[in-house]
Amino acid sequence: MQATLLGIVGLALLRTLHAQDSIPVQADFQQDKLTGRWYSIGLASNSDWFKEKRHLMKMCTTIISTTAEGNLEVTSTYPKGDQCVTRNSLYTKTEQPGRFSYTSPRWGSKHNVHVVETNYKEYALVATQISKSTGSSTMVLLYGRTKELSPERLEMFTQFSREQGLTADEILILPQTDKCMADAA
Repeated sequence: MQATLLGIVGLALLRTLHAQDSIPVQADFQQDKLTGRWYSIGLASNSDWFKEKRHLMKMCTTIISTTAEGNLEVTSTYPKGDQCVTRNSLYTKTEQPGRFSYTSPRWGSKHNVHVVETNYKEYALVATQISKSTGSSTMVLLYGRTKELSPERLEMFTQFSREQGLTADEILILPQTDKCMADAA
């Protein structure tokens, strides 16, 4: 019985480590070039909250800055009903440049964040493996320095999301909005 339980735990751990290793990270990642204002262009996820809230989601702004310790402070402002909501997250750097960890104080979920690909001045593709007590999920974000990206960049996001196992109904190009865009300083 104990050997079976250890085997199951070992397989789950191995699967988690493999999932983390299978997500690439930007070669020669330059953290200082990632800072500044970004717009969320695309969002893909197989989480329950995404399935429930997908029809309400709109583009938002995200400001990324570096802390004195070399971590990333990520501040996103998005429309929620008639209000603008701001969420702050602290992404802690890991030994691998372009990879960060984050623990949600609200949900207790652990996030393994990968900056997959960016040219810093046009787009950034970010993938996150999320683990919590009820299971794990994958999230892929496409950021743009402007509110619109080329069809080729949108296709790259869709293709990468599918490679991560996400289906067509789990991939969303976010509707543009002007709501809350000026509020994000």
